Parts: sequence; C-alpha cells; structure tokens
Amino acid sequence: MPFNHIFFTGSPQVGKVVMKAASKNLASVTLELGGKSPTIVDKTANIKDAASKIAWRKWQNTGQVCIAPDYLYVHEEVREKLIEELVVQSEKLYGKRECYGSIINRHHHNRINDLMADAIEKGADIEFGGKSDRDNLRFTPTLLSNFSHHSRILNEEIFGPILPLITFRDLSEAVAFIRHKPKPLALYIFSKNKKNIEYIKKNTSSGMMTVNDTVLQFAHPHLPIGGVNNSGIGKSHGYAGFVAFSNEKAVLKQRSGLTMARILYPPYSNFKNFMIDLIVKYF
Repeated sequence: MPFNHIFFTGSPQVGKVVMKAASKNLASVTLELGGKSPTIVDKTANIKDAASKIAWRKWQNTGQVCIAPDYLYVHEEVREKLIEELVVQSEKLYGKRECYGSIINRHHHNRINDLMADAIEKGADIEFGGKSDRDNLRFTPTLLSNFSHHSRILNEEIFGPILPLITFRDLSEAVAFIRHKPKPLALYIFSKNKKNIEYIKKNTSSGMMTVNDTVLQFAHPHLPIGGVNNSGIGKSHGYAGFVAFSNEKAVLKQRSGLTMARILYPPYSNFKNFMIDLIVKYF
C-alpha cells in the first residue's frame, strides 16, 4: 500500500532519491534538507553576544546540526575582535573534553578531515582548533580563514565542527555570495542596524532567517521549519506540520430541489444568458 505522504530529513542528494521514489505513486513529500547556512556579522553587532551564540550553536553536537551556522561572513572591521571572542567562547563552552562528542562514524570523520585538508592546501589558515583524533572520531572546534572560494568547504555542506570565516567590506558582497549559492535552509544575521537587517531579508532567499541569534527558530512552536529549493520542500513544526500531514478535503452540501445552480442548465434563454454574464462578470 503506497504512502500518502513522506517526510524526510537528510541531505539534498538523498532527498532527490526520496522524491523520485514518491513520484511513482504521486505521494506528496516534505523534505527538510541540509545546505550551507550563512551567518553574517556586520560592524554594528554586539560581538561578544554574537560569538557566544555562534559558538554554542555551531559546535553543539559536534557541528552535526542541519541548521547550524555553516560559514561566517564578517565585516572586516570586527574580524579580529570576533575571532578573539570565538576563541574565548569555544574554550569556555567546550574546553573540557568530556563535554564534547564525537563524529557519528568513520566515513564522516574522514570526510571532515578531507574538507579541512583541501582548504589548507588551497591556502586556508587555522585560527584555532584543527586537531583530529581518528581513533576516537573526535574533531576539535575549528575556525578557518583566508581560503579560496574554490575550496570544497565553501561548496559542500560541512555538517561538522569546522567554521570557515570570510570577510566583507560592503554588505552587498555577502549578499552576492549567498545568492550565487543554492538557497540555504537557514540564514543568520547579527546586527543593530535595521536597514542592514531589512536589506538581507529582502535580497536573500532561505527557508528560515533569524536576527541576532542562531538555531533558536527551531524552538519556537509557532514558526514553520523547512527549506526552499535545494534546502527543502514544504514546512513542518507546529501548525505547519499539522497541515503538511493533512489532506484538506473540500465538502459541499447542496439542498434538494430548486437551487440557483439550475440557472446554468440549458436550454439558454436571453434571460439565462444575461444572468450568466452577470455571474461571470462579478464572481
């Protein structure tokens, strides 16, 4: 018996497989996929607050969270200060090894190592972290900078504890970069400037957007969760989830005997044609 609806959380690659399988029975789908969720920090942001929120949500669960910040786009004037605060927050939150987890399996541990090796080979610098324990599948919180835009780490979902950092001089640079990539599942901006926030909101497309925080949108019971295009199809969570798993069935009850609908029955007299013209014109 075919499914009426399929809900899938995972990568865009597997999402395409699920959608293809669902199409055989024309089953509807909700696909909550991954992607590269950008985090923008402009020069008006509260840097200490931003670093605390970015560090917690990026490196919780060893970076294996689909809506975690995937890369940072930081104004050049606050770059050094943000790096300093990220070092402090990383040590404060995850300095004790027993508080930090492992990568899910060896395949993904190797994949994350390969991403970092490729970035370094193309000129990236390690600001902090970068230590890998292959025996225990551990990988320390890591911040990379000064790398090529052709690095794999900027073109593949990381889903791990590596955070690339890019600087911008004008906010339009960040927007152009984001728009050039597949639409992300989430987008985050840290700013006190309402015009900058509005500019990002109007000129980017993402499944979700959060201002001055990250990941927290998932905890809000009244917000729909989901992506757009490559990062997902449909929404879930709360009422949106109820709608996704429901079939909105239309039911019409008509009384017996004479009804206004009979004016549409043939044969068509001049009066009927006049009434039909009125109905078409106004309804």
